[in-house]
Amino acid sequence: MSEVRIAAEQRTEFGKGAARRTRRAGKIPAVLYGHGQDPRHISLPAREFANAIRGGGANTLLSVDLNGSSELALPKQIQRDPVRGTIEHVDLILVRRGEKVTVSVAVLITGEVAPDGLVTQDLNVLEVLADATKIPESLEVSVEGLQIGAHVTAGEVALPRGVTLVTDPEHLVVAVQAAPTAAEVEAELAEAEAGAGIERAEPAAEASAAAQEPAEVS
Repeated sequence: MSEVRIAAEQRTEFGKGAARRTRRAGKIPAVLYGHGQDPRHISLPAREFANAIRGGGANTLLSVDLNGSSELALPKQIQRDPVRGTIEHVDLILVRRGEKVTVSVAVLITGEVAPDGLVTQDLNVLEVLADATKIPESLEVSVEGLQIGAHVTAGEVALPRGVTLVTDPEHLVVAVQAAPTAAEVEAELAEAEAGAGIERAEPAAEASAAAQEPAEVS
């Protein structure tokens, strides 16, 4: 994964009011820590940081320019506004070239299973140990041609050279089940509606009953 250079500024104001002013200025409050150093309160340009993680994901390697020097860091925690989804705060952890770090990497499913099979994904990410400068953007699991009843565990997922699995290798990642029939889907829907207290109309029966009623004569 390539590095993304980003300029940071030292923060001297703290608290909710200061954080709001930082965001209104188009920046994100952040904390840079690690390697035994005291945490440093900084701000990052909001648009540049959002573009960086949009292109490289949450494990984007950042080259943070601060006070005339540059340091490598990884996003440790990204806080977002629960309604708007905008980035509210970022924790960055310092890393060094050649240093091994434990990160969560997204699992992507590719391929098509056998007919009438349905893929269920139990894990969306795997914990791995990787070089801080060589973190994979994602891990692919091919289900091409897998039959009903087949499954893939964490230990069976192919990892790039130099990357070690941290997740329990026996943990289920993907399973192939029989796709439900139309009758099973209808039964589940009826059960869900009954649990919610919804009465289903029977249009055919109502129409038949209406046809048998004598017409009113004026």
